[in-house]
Amino acid sequence: MSQDRPLNNAELLSVLDWYRAAGVDLAVLDEPVDRFAQKPPMPAAMPPRAAPAGAAPAAPPPLSGPVGGDPSEARQLAASAQSLDALRAALERYDGCGLKFRATQLVFADGNPDAKIMLIGEAPGAEEDRQGKPFVGRSGQLLDRMLSAIGLDRTSVYIVNTVPWRPPGNRTPTPEEMELCLPFLNRQVELVAPRLVMTLGGPAMQTVFKTTSGIIKMRGRWQDVTIGTHTVPALPTLHPAYLLRNPPAKQQAWRDLLSFRQRVDELGLA
Repeated sequence: MSQDRPLNNAELLSVLDWYRAAGVDLAVLDEPVDRFAQKPPMPAAMPPRAAPAGAAPAAPPPLSGPVGGDPSEARQLAASAQSLDALRAALERYDGCGLKFRATQLVFADGNPDAKIMLIGEAPGAEEDRQGKPFVGRSGQLLDRMLSAIGLDRTSVYIVNTVPWRPPGNRTPTPEEMELCLPFLNRQVELVAPRLVMTLGGPAMQTVFKTTSGIIKMRGRWQDVTIGTHTVPALPTLHPAYLLRNPPAKQQAWRDLLSFRQRVDELGLA
């Protein structure tokens, strides 16, 4: 293919898909810049500077944001919070997770903190990062319709994520990032003390159910789980974003929702 020929629409879309997969979701300049046509200037060679005799080695320059935190610090901060407001303030102060330095803002929770039904998702997306609330993008709109179908809404549930900051490019959080954020999720569950939990998607299910099994195998299976010090019946189901990509899977999610509604009625929660 000649490089002088303009790209057609299909080729342009494939380039945009590649950018999105690489985590590029924000234009920095108004006009595109062809970096391949630019020749970077060669840096001038600098002779190494000899250290004085007997001097200690120079410390490396500081990094822009921590590369990893201490899980014990996260546990101490989370345990010290005696209310949801205090927990949110603790997360705002916490600098141990590098995701914080790439995100626009903290995405703490949405819904009714007094509700006894909790929904746990994976991590914020682009729209959630902009608004500071979980599940407000396309998948959030579908979640609202799913809740409405079984007689629930955001006033009757409390919605959180396992990770409160958006990973770059909407990638799956790493195990290290999950470990650093888990104490805050555990404390959030302890403070709300829900009587029913529904997890949305594979990563949330694996975190809450402490398993490496896949969501397709686990979905629809009730199990008592312990989150922090709180034990509660939990049901894993498919993530709304997955349902948007795979509409036939909505039939499976609907069965899960009916099972969840039955348990809600048995406990008199709505």
